[in-house]
Amino acid sequence: MQRLGIQTVRTSRSLLGSRLYTTAPAQEQVVPAAFKVQDHKDFDERVMNSKVPVIVDFFATWCNPCRMLTPRIETVVAEKQGKILLAKVDIDEHTDLALDYHVGSVPVLIAMKDGKVLERIVGLQDTDKLRQFVNKYAE
Repeated sequence: MQRLGIQTVRTSRSLLGSRLYTTAPAQEQVVPAAFKVQDHKDFDERVMNSKVPVIVDFFATWCNPCRMLTPRIETVVAEKQGKILLAKVDIDEHTDLALDYHVGSVPVLIAMKDGKVLERIVGLQDTDKLRQFVNKYAE
C-alpha cells in the first residue's frame, strides 16, 4: 500500500474492533489526478494544453464495462501521483468530442500529450494492461 501523503490514524480498540481513519495533513494540497470534462473549452484548457500527459476516458453512464473500468483506471492513474492525469468525457454530454476523436463504442481510453493522440485502447481492460498503458506515458 502506498502512502501518497496520507496519514493513517488508529483509534483505540473498542468492542467493535479497531477502526482506521485517514486524514490528509493540513499543509498539503491535494491535486486531483482525475477530472470530468465540463465543456469543449474545459477540454482544450485541461487536456490539450496540459503540461503532463493525459489519459482521456470516453464513457457513458449506461455502459456496464465503463462502470467496471472507472475504478481500475482511476487507481492506476492515482498511483502515478500527478505524473499523468485522467480526463473523463461522458459521450452523451459531449457528443462533439466523441465524434472529434472517432469514438464509436465505449469505453475508449486515449493517451494524449501536447494535444496529440499517442495511443488508444478500446473496451474493458484488466488492471495489469491498464498499468502498462499508463506507465508508457507517465513521465
